[in-house]
Amino acid sequence: MKVPKLVKRYCAHCKKHTEHKLTMVSTGGKRGSLKRGGKARVKLRGLNRGIGSHGRYSKPAMGKWKRKTKATKKSNFLYTCSICKKGKSQKKGVRASKITFKEKQ
Repeated sequence: MKVPKLVKRYCAHCKKHTEHKLTMVSTGGKRGSLKRGGKARVKLRGLNRGIGSHGRYSKPAMGKWKRKTKATKKSNFLYTCSICKKGKSQKKGVRASKITFKEKQ
């Protein structure tokens, strides 16, 4: 999917339509693995040893590669105003396999 590098849109800070520069932003952070109640923490404490079912700490019923996975990832865009340099506004992610930025003609 081709996306323009510069887009004219409304800036809430300037209160007028200005040119905005597009940049890609990561879709989100990963959860802390060693938080209280985290699987990794319980495994380090050694509470999943022994015989029998360990509930949520036992191995999954299906292998990692057998699970259905999505072919594409959602990408988020950050719009930065060219006048006031505010980069607050984000747009909902678009699902595409590859996103390239094109120059305005």
